Amino acid sequence: MTPTLHPRLLNGPAGDPAVFVEALHAPGAILFDCGDLSTLSTRHLLRVDLLCVSHTHMDHWSDFDRLLRPLIGRETTLRVVGPPGIAAHLHHRLASYTWNLVDRIAAELVIEATEVHPDRLARMRFRLRAGFAPETLPDAAQAPDGTVLRLGALRLRAALLDHGTPSLGVAVEEEAHLNILADRLGALGLPAGPWLTGLKAAVAAGLPDDHPVPIFARAAEAAGAPTQPLGRLRDMVVATEGQRVAYLTDFADTAANRAAAVALAHRADTLFIEAPFLAEDAAHAAARQHLTTSAAGAIARAAGARRVIPFHLSARHLGQEARWLAEIEAAFGRALNPSV
Repeated sequence: MTPTLHPRLLNGPAGDPAVFVEALHAPGAILFDCGDLSTLSTRHLLRVDLLCVSHTHMDHWSDFDRLLRPLIGRETTLRVVGPPGIAAHLHHRLASYTWNLVDRIAAELVIEATEVHPDRLARMRFRLRAGFAPETLPDAAQAPDGTVLRLGALRLRAALLDHGTPSLGVAVEEEAHLNILADRLGALGLPAGPWLTGLKAAVAAGLPDDHPVPIFARAAEAAGAPTQPLGRLRDMVVATEGQRVAYLTDFADTAANRAAAVALAHRADTLFIEAPFLAEDAAHAAARQHLTTSAAGAIARAAGARRVIPFHLSARHLGQEARWLAEIEAAFGRALNPSV
């Protein structure tokens, strides 16, 4: 199965948290936190259309301006999802700048903020042409499964965790993963190429059998390409369980937090999970409402995660990375195998 989601930790295990997620054949990208975005090029920053902020402690929020700066002058919408209070933090951040010349900028930048509350989704909009003045939008209902929004074939689920302040855990999931059966493609004498993305989209949307699907081997041939009815092509596509990437950071090791974290990360193909402190520092971790290596590995094991990428290593343990990884692996029950 060719994976759709391609996530990467930007700053290594001890750097300020940020994860960049790309989706195959999708122009947009997703960010989990924005503590340090200095490794991303402007080209990558311009692709971000969803930012998920766990909470606004400085190491998770400080580089928002690096994302904002290249978006000024671009006709685009940035969606920001975070815990209760994220809209106010966003408003104060935007209000720290002077926007008196925005009438000279033709392209409209819209930022839509969604706060995840226990019983609802509170929404607010900020528009460049309005000087980013806050505009309250109607609340949305909280979905029973924690779904916050949908991005085409992807959905974002979230859960509130306790870090002395609400900290948002998130998971990006495919509704289903669609694969092309190469033998059937060959049997029909059809070429591989970018047209297969359109075929998958038509199947995912449940379009009727007479829907015409353009067939072309190269993108330059798309205009005027011959078509075939979806009904003749549908059997080339098979659906399997969708891919899932979860991100869990900054929460105390309590029974309630563990339950919420395990449910959100259930059968994650890739789980990013904080593990700031060694097992022997459990009291220190509890006082700061963070996880130990043992807790992180146990949560990953209980969730049935396939691939685990730990991060947020405390500076007090720099130079002890091998021991840090060994403790997580012992609690997880097998090697982390980050290349899987």
